[in-house]
Amino acid sequence: MIIDHQSLRTIMARILRAGGANEDEATCTADHMVDANLAGHDSHGVGMLPLYCRSIESGNLRPGQQPEIVYDGGNIVVWDGHGGIGQVIARDAMRWAIPAGRRHGVAVHALRNAHHIGRVGTYGEMCAAEGLVSVHFVNGIGTAPIVAPFNGREARYTTNPICIGIPGTAQTPAVILDFATSRLAVGKIRVAHNTRKKVPEGVLLTHDGKHTTDPDVIFSEPRGMLMPFGEHKGSGLALVCDLLCGAVMGMGTLRTEAPAIRGGVYNGMLSFVLDPSRLSSRDFMDHEIDALIAWAKSSARLDPEVPVLVAGEPERIARAMRLAEGIPIDENTWAEIREAADKLQVRLDN
Repeated sequence: MIIDHQSLRTIMARILRAGGANEDEATCTADHMVDANLAGHDSHGVGMLPLYCRSIESGNLRPGQQPEIVYDGGNIVVWDGHGGIGQVIARDAMRWAIPAGRRHGVAVHALRNAHHIGRVGTYGEMCAAEGLVSVHFVNGIGTAPIVAPFNGREARYTTNPICIGIPGTAQTPAVILDFATSRLAVGKIRVAHNTRKKVPEGVLLTHDGKHTTDPDVIFSEPRGMLMPFGEHKGSGLALVCDLLCGAVMGMGTLRTEAPAIRGGVYNGMLSFVLDPSRLSSRDFMDHEIDALIAWAKSSARLDPEVPVLVAGEPERIARAMRLAEGIPIDENTWAEIREAADKLQVRLDN
């Protein structure tokens, strides 16, 4: 089915309010999810809503929480999200980091214990829109590991994403590099599972370490696992994310003895926000950004029918198409959303 993004925002916010979120939380989270769908990242879109509803019901997700500053070093701040709605907690922390980065030249914010913060590219986009460079590392605890380490056949990591944002110029949109350290995000596996599609070779392992293209192995017991991208490179980055967020900034790492809280996932995010004007002139930076992006895109195409793309461009293409045509929602995802709505006695029609 195809749904207009404004209607989808209204429906998502209505369900979240019924589940206990306040007006700001419901609007922020609904907008974040729908914007992820618009960007083509259905993995972090409205299909996450049933998980959030279950997490609120179980007490793993706590609406109404405000991020608390537990350490303030001027341009370095540590926040505790107290299990609050991740999209709201992370947004509020970024609203501190952006002016702090401009004021000090660089700001570091370490966010602990937020429930799932959604699409990390959103936070890179926030900084880039203000002319700032940002780097974000994310880990996850409170759930079972789902990504195998390099040469391993037992899961040890979550998908531990990384995002780097570089502001755009008058001619060139912002560069937003946002990726999971696994071959695919778990949400993309969920989308494949719900639409009964296979995934590419080299993405999944069965529970006993055999290669498979069947996404069902992630949603049945004994559970399979994802592989890291780029062999040792993705595995190394997943490890670094868990160490930076879990060990260095005090979130805690994902290990067998760490508590596994079913029905929710808590994220830690370590972000560096930099004012590039402290390093070079804006005119020089803009000239080099424009020149390099044009140079990259001038490459002869490997496939004449497929354009050369740079980071952030697939999302812009998807957003333009889905704003015009609507957002596709598969039947299984919509059935799960309807079930969550029915449980809260919320009507899905306007």
